[in-house]
Amino acid sequence: MVFSMHHDCQDLIRLFDECFLADLNTCLLGGYPEPEYLPADASHPHHRILFTRDYFRSALHEVAHWCVAGPERRLLPDFGYWYAPDGRTAEQQRTFESVEVKPQALEMIFCLAAGHRFDVSTDNLNGEQTDPGPFRAKVHAQAKVYLQQGMGERPTRFAQALLDAYQPGRVLDPGLFSEVTAA
Repeated sequence: MVFSMHHDCQDLIRLFDECFLADLNTCLLGGYPEPEYLPADASHPHHRILFTRDYFRSALHEVAHWCVAGPERRLLPDFGYWYAPDGRTAEQQRTFESVEVKPQALEMIFCLAAGHRFDVSTDNLNGEQTDPGPFRAKVHAQAKVYLQQGMGERPTRFAQALLDAYQPGRVLDPGLFSEVTAA
């Protein structure tokens, strides 16, 4: 199935579910006021990645977090991670950014595979202002490492599905993403 460059979250949901519902019992669901990850329980047979409203980038970002989380963390709500909401101090922001490098690097690769615009998200509009430059450089460097050294089976499978849907005939390799390899 080939998609136009119109970025519809329903396409992402279909792609994700085709990639992971059967073998990893995980589905992607949109329309929520806040993103969240919920493991399967007595009321819900599938693990659920919930993304904000119908935001394409929110979906890709939450999938990236799921791809980073190991098997034990995928059994915990929100992967058991700490999260300080918007309004963080500079110190809290540095902590936030340190754990966001890998997910945002994967999100960047997913965006590039889907032909969608990407920039890092510092997610701290009401907090102390910090320079996003160093964080942006770390995300780009990590994306380059992933593309050169591999990023694991789940993110590779999803990135290739995005490429197949949005840029048929292209393959996942460092040369495809000159924005990353030149950074």
